[in-house]
Amino acid sequence: FEYYPGVPLFHSRDLVHWRQIGHCLTRPSQLPLEGARSSGGIFAPTIRYHDGVFYMVTTNVTGGGHFYVHTCDPYGEWSEPVWVDAGVPGIDPSLLFDDDGTVYFTATSRQGIIGTRLDIATGRRLQEPERLWSGTGGQFPEAPHLYHIGDYYYLMLAEGGTERGHMITIARSTSPWGPFESCPYNPILSHRSTNLPLQATGHGDLIQAHDGIWWMVFLAVRPAGSYPEAHHIGRETCLSPVRWTEDSWPIVGEMGLVRPDLDVETLPLHPWPDRATRDDFDAPNLDPTWNFLRNPYEADWSLSERPGWLRLKGSAVTPDDLDSPAWVGRRQQHLSARAETWLEFDPQRDGEEAGLMAFMNDRHHYEVAVIRRDGARFIIVRRRIGSLRRVVAREMIGSGPVHLRIEGTPEYYEFSYALGDGSMRTLARGETRYLATEVAGGFTGVYLAMYATGNGEAGSAPADFDWFEYEGIA
Repeated sequence: FEYYPGVPLFHSRDLVHWRQIGHCLTRPSQLPLEGARSSGGIFAPTIRYHDGVFYMVTTNVTGGGHFYVHTCDPYGEWSEPVWVDAGVPGIDPSLLFDDDGTVYFTATSRQGIIGTRLDIATGRRLQEPERLWSGTGGQFPEAPHLYHIGDYYYLMLAEGGTERGHMITIARSTSPWGPFESCPYNPILSHRSTNLPLQATGHGDLIQAHDGIWWMVFLAVRPAGSYPEAHHIGRETCLSPVRWTEDSWPIVGEMGLVRPDLDVETLPLHPWPDRATRDDFDAPNLDPTWNFLRNPYEADWSLSERPGWLRLKGSAVTPDDLDSPAWVGRRQQHLSARAETWLEFDPQRDGEEAGLMAFMNDRHHYEVAVIRRDGARFIIVRRRIGSLRRVVAREMIGSGPVHLRIEGTPEYYEFSYALGDGSMRTLARGETRYLATEVAGGFTGVYLAMYATGNGEAGSAPADFDWFEYEGIA
């Protein structure tokens, strides 16, 4: 979406333990995000491997449209974008490298699910796009993937929208152009009208592991809190085994139902070393866990000006703006989590602030921050909920470093601080519901971020963060 670098990339040797190794889009030339709205930018990437080359195809809805990048080394840099001349605008592109060398491109468009043939070297379409299949009647048929498995071409879609009615359907044909026969077991994955912990299951992709076992990767959410439940940590990646029926149709999980914990046979386990919970900012580059909000202004941040510290220099841009503030954040990955940091910040002008925030989008966020008002330094907790913006707690503080903490439960965030090594003091709480997708809208989840801003003017003093610690509980 609007975060940079874009398209995080993970590696596993057993489909159980995963480690982030970087991003596919690490340069502004690959990922221009100027003016990207919340939940704009990158939509629905697909990764494929063919003849020793990895391809990642996606859409930048903020500008440019469909494109793909490629590499022989996923641990290294990816190519410049190859823009796809698909013939019609749309989202959710995918690639099929067929046995005869033909490359098929599928996508969602206003005309429906379309397909064409592609020159993979140039991105040029080799024929006019054709409509393939409209799905089973659910709203928003999208996210097509075309596969050639055995004697059939299978076309898999997401339907129902990304809310509770989300589902995966599939059809097949002996030709990549159809006509497509709908699977009699559709939807092959859906948790609609259930009370299962995973909800909004859909937008899947089929893979076959090197031991021959088939799996489906798909997205889901974990609603939490009091009725009606809501989800605030975003859509998460899930994996389920797939079995094939005697009449050659794929079935996901237990007839389309998947539980969070599965008792299934795995590949030989290869766990990665545990990732440190604390980042001391001692490395010359930021860990791939971190993101900026849109393309960062290089003058706004540094790891070298004060070695061992992350320095943010507040500009006129604020987190409320559709621009790039001095902001470095990581995803909240657990319903119960704690984030804290050590901040040195001596603002010289009224209005300057720096701190720690729970950020859903530009109109829905909470922050605990150091700010200067009337010549004095204060700790504040502020809530931004749509058009409502209010400081709900404020205490005057003296000089010196500040220890900031946000603790999250499924229902609340709690905001605390300490002066130096003193005892933590809780200032306020805020409901997670008001940062949830059901309230805030969009397609993303909460980020926990360090930030600095001059609130309309360039800041006069840097905000130096010595470390950041994240601990997930559940």
